[in-house]
Amino acid sequence: MVAKMKFKAGFVVPLHSHMHEQVTQVISGSMRFWFGENKEQSMDLYPGDVVVIPSNLPHEALMIGDVEEVDTWAPPRQDWLDKTDDYLRK
Repeated sequence: MVAKMKFKAGFVVPLHSHMHEQVTQVISGSMRFWFGENKEQSMDLYPGDVVVIPSNLPHEALMIGDVEEVDTWAPPRQDWLDKTDDYLRK
């Protein structure tokens, strides 16, 4: 499943995890990711950067500036298809 998304500066995707492997590529802007239950690791991504997030790894993201990015998941996100991804829709 592939989604191209746009976020406003300061938007936070709260700490969450899912069974899907996720690949995120930044098109414009930058993103700061934190990984782990206690956000033990962090990584900044800039245009052209890619991160692979293994399944079930807790992660959070902050948009630094307006961000356009592409996410790819395997398998497809059923919670996105049936609109039950409340952590992102708040």
